[in-house]
Amino acid sequence: MDFQLSEDNILIRDAAREFAEKRLFPNAEKFDVEAEIPQSIYDELAELGYMGMMVPEKYGGMELDNLTYICAMEEFARGCAGLMIGLSVHNSLVCEAILRYGTEEQKDKYLPELASGKLIGAYCLTEPGSGTDAGSLKTTATLDGDYYILNGTKSFVTNAGIAGLYLVFVLTNKEAKSHGISCFIVEKGTPGMEIGQKEKKMGLRGSETRQILFDDCRVPAQNLLGEKDNGFKIALSLLTNGRIGVGAQSVGIAQAAYEEAVKYSKVREQFGRPICDFQAVSFKLAEMALRIDASRLLVHRAAWLKDNDMPHITESSMAKLFASRTANWVANEAVQIHGGYGYIKEYPVERYFRDARVTEIYEGTSEVQKIVISRAVLK
Repeated sequence: MDFQLSEDNILIRDAAREFAEKRLFPNAEKFDVEAEIPQSIYDELAELGYMGMMVPEKYGGMELDNLTYICAMEEFARGCAGLMIGLSVHNSLVCEAILRYGTEEQKDKYLPELASGKLIGAYCLTEPGSGTDAGSLKTTATLDGDYYILNGTKSFVTNAGIAGLYLVFVLTNKEAKSHGISCFIVEKGTPGMEIGQKEKKMGLRGSETRQILFDDCRVPAQNLLGEKDNGFKIALSLLTNGRIGVGAQSVGIAQAAYEEAVKYSKVREQFGRPICDFQAVSFKLAEMALRIDASRLLVHRAAWLKDNDMPHITESSMAKLFASRTANWVANEAVQIHGGYGYIKEYPVERYFRDARVTEIYEGTSEVQKIVISRAVLK
């Protein structure tokens, strides 16, 4: 692996950084307070090509590799982690799922719409009683002529309020359990589909998170994604992508918190000196820099392995586990360096502290990542 980023990596990363600094940093607090990101932001991202980052050019995408994509995602997370996670779900879960498992008709129909931003994608796997044990989901789909009838509830759906297209994982064979799960493409407005109220979250408040309810929802059989009863394998393969994305998000949050801590430590004086002059603070900053750099390298390695069609499941879990821990630790230390001001909402480290917490939960908890890693170690 070459540790030097290519010109393309740097070009896309710097363009994302410029967008983040101009449009996200100045508005991130407003997005958090209002618990909403304006549609105009997504429209601007679409115009710049960020809604179809890894979609092939023939479908209107940028056709970037994973490493370039991850470099951009870190910058978006640094500017606004809530915006980034919606963008990540749209690109690395929904667009990639249709690209990898969709029929030519499905690709032609949906990928141009997704890449242009006319459709935003959402991924529906988790349920009220099915989180870490994703194979125990209860939502069902029963064949009725040329349609499948969906019934059940999905929880914690990112982009739920703004998405126009949903990937929904359901049971098509109850007796087979996880081996009887299928995935369907469901368009917003399909009769029998209801979007629940917005969740009141600790962090990532700008991101849309809601329940989706299905009550005799009729979905055309042609909207089956991939093979029938093969949905669980699809879900697991996509979660590996999602873990790399959350790793990048974690690095972005940590980087933002670290930068605020450095800046504050240089201007805050105690005992007649900037607090960065005290070893207790300077050593914290050194440890922050170390952990962030290590996290970034782990995330880049996982993305590079994926680009080169090499095994990367374990490496993705390592990147996600270490980077999410880093985000939480760095955000906590940034608040500590700010002292009482770190507890006040006017200072962004308070938001970074809240945003970081979920990185150890979604796309597989830290405990799940340890299971994945330990299995590889003991194999």
